[in-house]
Amino acid sequence: MKEFDNVNNSKHYTEGNFECIDVMLETQGKQTVMSFCICNAFKYIYRASRKNGIEDIMKAKWYLDKFIELNNE
Repeated sequence: MKEFDNVNNSKHYTEGNFECIDVMLETQGKQTVMSFCICNAFKYIYRASRKNGIEDIMKAKWYLDKFIELNNE
């Protein structure tokens, strides 16, 4: 059974056969997904103090790490 956590493996993004970000890459392209990663990181940082605190900062880091990964491909 797959283990889920809200930062690295959210259940709502992996319920089907494919992870959402992988489908986004396939359908929207790398540059669009890289821009999405920056925007999502900003969103999580912006709301962290008012919503989920460190969890939101960790989510922002995940998106920044994904941006870096895609940039280095």
